[in-house]
Amino acid sequence: MTFLNKLLCCACLLQATVTVAEPLQVRITDQQGVPLEDAVAELQLPNPPILKTPAELAQKDLTFVPFVSAVQKGTAVEFPNQDKTRHHVYSFSPAKVFELKLYAGKPEAPVLFDKSGVIAIGCNIHDYMQAYVYVGDSPYLAVSRSDGSAQFADVPAGNYQLKVWH
Repeated sequence: MTFLNKLLCCACLLQATVTVAEPLQVRITDQQGVPLEDAVAELQLPNPPILKTPAELAQKDLTFVPFVSAVQKGTAVEFPNQDKTRHHVYSFSPAKVFELKLYAGKPEAPVLFDKSGVIAIGCNIHDYMQAYVYVGDSPYLAVSRSDGSAQFADVPAGNYQLKVWH
């Protein structure tokens, strides 16, 4: 099942129906049909199941990897530092304000993302380091690749709203 969304968006909602549990792929493009990389697609449904899986936002080669990630509300995210230099990771975003003061290796505890929204991440030492974490209510989240495609695995049959953020 493939949807073609021609949009330049902050957020967009579309209706989607899945008839049997199967992989689902969406393709996200801008208004000119150019594929959008690092867009987040979320399949929303009433009373979503909680399928939290651990997540990681690493610092490697003085960048955050991945640049855009998507997690379900209530997910704990690890911030391992794989660089030889120390980092000071923070966010002032309303959905999650936090600070991991200057550290090397792995912080003692992950950061719990317990509110839906988009969280901008930065490094207080390296101003050019940025990343975004999209926190959704649904466990059905996917980040688009360079060709604009985003893949969901084993989506149960049902009616969904497709929300896109870029």
